[in-house]
Amino acid sequence: MPRRPPQAARWAALLAQAGVARGDRVGLMAGNRIEFMSLVLGCGWLGAVVVPINTASRGMQLQHILANSGCVLLVADRASCPALAGVDATGLALRQIWLLDDGANDTAAVPPGLPAPAAALPALPDTPAPEADLGPGDTLAILYTSGTSGLSKGVCCPHAQFHWWGVIAARNLEIGADDVLYTSLPLFHTNALNACFQALVTGASIVCDERFSVSRYFERLQATGATVTYLLGAMVPMLLAREPAAAERGHRARIALAPGVPERFHGVFTERTGIALLEGYGSTETNFALGGTLAEQRPGSMGRVAPEFDAIVADADDAPLPDGQAGELLLRARPPFAIATGYFGMADKTVEAWRNLWFHTGDRVVRDADGYFRFLDRMKDAIRRRGENISSYEVEQVLLAHPSVAVAAVYAVRSELAEDEVMAALVYKPGSVPTPQALLDFCQPRMPYFAVPRYLRVLDDLPRTENGKVRKFRLRDEGVTGDTWDRDAAGYRVAR
Repeated sequence: MPRRPPQAARWAALLAQAGVARGDRVGLMAGNRIEFMSLVLGCGWLGAVVVPINTASRGMQLQHILANSGCVLLVADRASCPALAGVDATGLALRQIWLLDDGANDTAAVPPGLPAPAAALPALPDTPAPEADLGPGDTLAILYTSGTSGLSKGVCCPHAQFHWWGVIAARNLEIGADDVLYTSLPLFHTNALNACFQALVTGASIVCDERFSVSRYFERLQATGATVTYLLGAMVPMLLAREPAAAERGHRARIALAPGVPERFHGVFTERTGIALLEGYGSTETNFALGGTLAEQRPGSMGRVAPEFDAIVADADDAPLPDGQAGELLLRARPPFAIATGYFGMADKTVEAWRNLWFHTGDRVVRDADGYFRFLDRMKDAIRRRGENISSYEVEQVLLAHPSVAVAAVYAVRSELAEDEVMAALVYKPGSVPTPQALLDFCQPRMPYFAVPRYLRVLDDLPRTENGKVRKFRLRDEGVTGDTWDRDAAGYRVAR
């Protein structure tokens, strides 16, 4: 019996039938499902570029992603359709929309002004598309990451970058063909996407669950037979906060890739669950550049530089600093195209980040004498909450769109879960003071749920420099003050 063509080749043929050509961008806005990776690999086979979009994207952020990427096709699930309500189709390159869910391909699912979705998701052709003649530097995906002082930047991730993510992570996690990888993180982010490539380069199996559940996490590990799993900083204290249960020891998982988990949680989590936590450092633009195996791990450290990379700690002029002195982490790859090639359509941002032949991470670190790197803090005005990078600029623009807000400054304050919470300091226009609840009601449909500020502080004016710039570091240092409104304490709930 003839062998059936690979799914990737059939998805590539489907895309080609729809007029998608090499280099075209294909938007993908959906939760974790089998079609997600089928489409990613289909784009790779054809030479097209997949643009995974966070399903929580709304308003200005989503408009920017669709416009900047120039997607000609958007593939979405039904749950993501309400996010399209605020999209202005004017000037977009978008020609087609496909909806993935059975029976969901009706015009009512997509707002007016956008291309009507296909009457039905086209069937996969039996005849495969020819495999594109690609090089390691050809772009496979554009992943949008929130900037600190501007709109989200589309990171151009080449095929080789995903290959090296798989190779290095598999080496550090000691993954073999008999392993079962389990992730409940979203595939539109680099962590889960790269877990799939760890499976591809090793022959391991992978389970991509729909979402993370504190109450069912260990039960899902047990049900899937997982041996390797993936956690982010805030997830570990959330799991430790639940009542101990038999399922915490009823699984096969031996190790979790868990970057950003505070040192104080490592021992207690491993003792309670039997799962060792592996630290490391990477980003959408780079790779698993700092780390090592569990035997090489040191408490409180991100690890040593991988043999595929060079890393220095630099001063403001990019001059290397001696061991023990804090500075910015700069990285570059030895294998060609093992890191991103730039920001799509943003040449100035690319030159700024990759200046002097180093990628500037914006992270403040220190290197010990024996080569271990320790993370100190972020040098830029960035916010990271529940594994999501949040652009303070984008949140500020939504707040400033409210008719009562004259000035807004958005910044991070520390949370009880060892990550950031979003705080906004506001100056209102004279005679116009909305309730905090009304302001957040305004924000919710215009930004991702995870970016909606938890804390609001109203001031007569904000601290400024001599040239009028807001001194955010002062606001951050003051933190949550007595006059700050806390949405959690007030019982306000953000819809997801």
